[in-house]
Amino acid sequence: MLRADMKRACRLFAGAAVLAGVMLPPATAGLPGADESAFIRQQPSADAREVMEWVAREADNKGLPFMIIDKKNARLFVFGPDARFIGSAPVLLGSAKGDDTTPGIGDKKLSEIKPEERTTPAGRFQAEVGRNARGEDVVWVDYNAGVSMHRVITSDPAEQRLERLATPSVADNRISYGCINVPKAFFENVLNKAINGGNSVVYVLPEVKPLASV
Repeated sequence: MLRADMKRACRLFAGAAVLAGVMLPPATAGLPGADESAFIRQQPSADAREVMEWVAREADNKGLPFMIIDKKNARLFVFGPDARFIGSAPVLLGSAKGDDTTPGIGDKKLSEIKPEERTTPAGRFQAEVGRNARGEDVVWVDYNAGVSMHRVITSDPAEQRLERLATPSVADNRISYGCINVPKAFFENVLNKAINGGNSVVYVLPEVKPLASV
């Protein structure tokens, strides 16, 4: 999501993460110290596996916990500082396909943002924990562009965000202005514990560009 109104929409999300009759697919949380096979059992895409192996080999995470967001499969993978797999969950992403952020979009009002500009940008991001306007914790992926990772927004039932997370298809996981919506229980019990209130690195895989280009 984006600054100004976009940040407001990102920040003023509802705290609830469960609606009656909605069953989310189970997020997968590995035990501390789980080996790479735990990650492989999640059947990650070739790109996700390549990035994970590269980060581990090159220590590109610089000793920080890190996350891989596979946009093509609308999936989040969380790893510890030692590159060991911690957990995985489905996510919701920007409604528009694309790997770039429109210049200056962080200063636009929601009403000014075109549908094609609602992308979740790809790349390597130094993320940090922050607070929204209501004092709720989020993970800022790109603060200047207003892109954050937070609990799934359920304030507008018409958007059916929990239902979108629950379906096996990834075609309906595109709904946000660019922010990454994470299942509430996974955000609180896995992601938050992994980053422990500190910085992390987020790798957002491209969906249009070649992986090597970002």
